[in-house]
Amino acid sequence: MKPDTVIVHFDIDGTPQPLRFKLKDNAIRIEQIVSVTDDKLAGNKMLCFRCQSEIDGVLKPYEIKFEVQTCKWFLWKM
Repeated sequence: MKPDTVIVHFDIDGTPQPLRFKLKDNAIRIEQIVSVTDDKLAGNKMLCFRCQSEIDGVLKPYEIKFEVQTCKWFLWKM
């Protein structure tokens, strides 16, 4: 699933850190990034962010992936 919009902060070395994203009409603030790992999906390098956010009053874990070559974001395992 692809989020509509992702707000990101880039560190001085160019590493992205997602802050929030919009999915349909819901804006979801990323409350905690639990871990960041390097991944490959179909041969494409990706950064996998394991995060959690409060959605409808419940703390939910999920993964959001960043495809480095195309600079696209994907919502994964929500």
